[in-house]
Amino acid sequence: MIAPALPSTTHHRALGRSEADASVTAWALAARNGDSHAVELFVRALHRDVLRYVSHLCGDPQAVDDLAQDTFLRALGSLHRFEGRSSARSWLLSIARRAVIDSYRHAAARPRAAEVVDWQTAVERAQPPGLPGFEEGVALLELLASLPDERREAFVLTQLLGLPYAEAARVSGCPVGTVRSRVARARAALAELIAMADAPAAVAA
Repeated sequence: MIAPALPSTTHHRALGRSEADASVTAWALAARNGDSHAVELFVRALHRDVLRYVSHLCGDPQAVDDLAQDTFLRALGSLHRFEGRSSARSWLLSIARRAVIDSYRHAAARPRAAEVVDWQTAVERAQPPGLPGFEEGVALLELLASLPDERREAFVLTQLLGLPYAEAARVSGCPVGTVRSRVARARAALAELIAMADAPAAVAA
């Protein structure tokens, strides 16, 4: 069967979030039906999101690329079970979360000596420098490092990756109200940290 024409990745970037998610979900469904070009589009469209999310969850920056690859291998092996009931992006991020959890369990079972760099470095590697607002982005990542893991994850999913609260709840495996509460607490904490950081500059001025 000939698959319907799919939007290009250039068109994908020009779309709003909901339209983009619809395109990615269409690619995933087409890939499930054996369209190799759709597989390429699906991976290319979500690769950056997976890297950023895994970077926020993983404490070892050297493992980020391997975890992203593991995520896509798991996803492609499970495409036959994907029915499009949720967006392909939230489905893939759920798989990424499980991949990170499994890596922690494996590390706990077979610990290895390693020089572990903080997670901010991994996030910076996942976002190429030179983009508008890059310095501000690095400053935000430093502030995010001070948040509890669950609040940081909720903030990253909804505010940085743009997932709706309902889909973020599915990815995190918790109620929507819990995600909203975590995001609200994260925002309040970040606002307080930003105000504290700005206070010395205002006094100096």
